[in-house]
Amino acid sequence: MSLDNRPLYSGGCQCGAVRFHVEGRLGDASVCHCRMCQKAAGSFYMPLVSVRGAKVTWTRGERKRFRSSNAVFRGFCGDCGTPLTYEAPDGMALAIGAFDHPEEIAPSIQLGIEAKLPYADRVPDLPGEATMADVASAPFLATLVSYQHPDHDTENWPPEDRK
Repeated sequence: MSLDNRPLYSGGCQCGAVRFHVEGRLGDASVCHCRMCQKAAGSFYMPLVSVRGAKVTWTRGERKRFRSSNAVFRGFCGDCGTPLTYEAPDGMALAIGAFDHPEEIAPSIQLGIEAKLPYADRVPDLPGEATMADVASAPFLATLVSYQHPDHDTENWPPEDRK
């Protein structure tokens, strides 16, 4: 929470080159299945939340923008490619996965269902296992060191030893 009790959210891209703060109430959260959102996310769908009426401040770096249609720009990190924004004449939405705490933002509607991939609804029914449960990959996975920006603001990024 901010000093005046308005909600405060933060987030950014995977590499940490672009960070944002959102002060105020978030709008509607959705999952869009349209083909344009699938391509922009590189995924089955794009989870977005409206920030119309809230104050968005870019606290580190600047997003690059791609004009995906005559009316919409898509913002992303120019260094790592993380999708960040959907910008239309009626306002901006941020990618839910770019927030530091995406678990706090639950979508309430699906849009663009005419383009929903036929297997998208079956994903929750697939068997699941923890990352380290893959015994054959466990030795490799145990040696990985993440260079991903942590889910909180940092004074400087990347650390000196990773530049």
